[in-house]
Amino acid sequence: MIRRRRIPIPRAWVSPLAIIGVVIAVAWVLIAVTAPLWIPYAPNAQVLPRLQAPGIDTLMGTDSVGRDVFSRLMSGASVTIPLALALVAVSLIIGTTLGAVAGYFGGWVDEVLMRLTDLVMAFPTVILAMVIAASLGPSLFNAVLAAIVVSWPAYARVSRSLVLSLRQQNYVIAGRLLGFSPVRSLLTDILPNIAGPVVVLATLDVGTAILLLSGLSFLGLGAQPPTAEWGSMISSAIQNFDAWWIGVFPGLAILTVVLAFNFIGDSLRDILDPVSGGAREAAAALPVTPGQPAAREAVV
Repeated sequence: MIRRRRIPIPRAWVSPLAIIGVVIAVAWVLIAVTAPLWIPYAPNAQVLPRLQAPGIDTLMGTDSVGRDVFSRLMSGASVTIPLALALVAVSLIIGTTLGAVAGYFGGWVDEVLMRLTDLVMAFPTVILAMVIAASLGPSLFNAVLAAIVVSWPAYARVSRSLVLSLRQQNYVIAGRLLGFSPVRSLLTDILPNIAGPVVVLATLDVGTAILLLSGLSFLGLGAQPPTAEWGSMISSAIQNFDAWWIGVFPGLAILTVVLAFNFIGDSLRDILDPVSGGAREAAAALPVTPGQPAAREAVV
């Protein structure tokens, strides 16, 4: 009799928060990809009554110029989510490359790159992004550039610290003795072993990127009217406080996306970090006895 081999699923992926995060994130990504095909109205079409409350004809109401909020919200997902993912990807590549090079070579290379990182991190993230975006000019592209400038140092710091702990490992030294070039050593021996923490940081950073881009658009430094973008939609709601639906629904969209990627990041951390993940699983498996409450807490 042939037994079917079951693929083990990490416990972190079957937790309620992980399932909720994956479902919400996948739903929003699908909306961002397919929204132009099925939204009921064009995002900038002014064909409806002004400031109409949510109802059967307009699920999320209309704004001050008669545009359908639902159509603009779904269309805004096609703008905000891809830009946030691209922002995180570019920041990850730049920061991880610079941090790995600094940690691997050390010496003056490490000093120069880390002082540059410290210079960027010395300023508050949002303030520096606002200054850069305002200097370049208000546009969505410039807002993304500003967000990249303030986002890469975190990846550089994390990757450098990981490389410093790995470059003296036996397998890395053996590769160098075999004649591996620094580029090959970084790509084959070091980067695969630091990918886990960096991916976790990137997943958690997607929510931060969405908040930063939406915040710049809210302040008028990102997306410009009539572009359907969540931050600019909330900004336009300030002038119509009575029409609560104009700002509430984009705010809920930002909230759900940020929570979803945070849930996924926490689950990835439990899977890719065997130390903390294993400690939590061991703590959950310990029997709870009235006389030994401290044992379980110590493991956690």
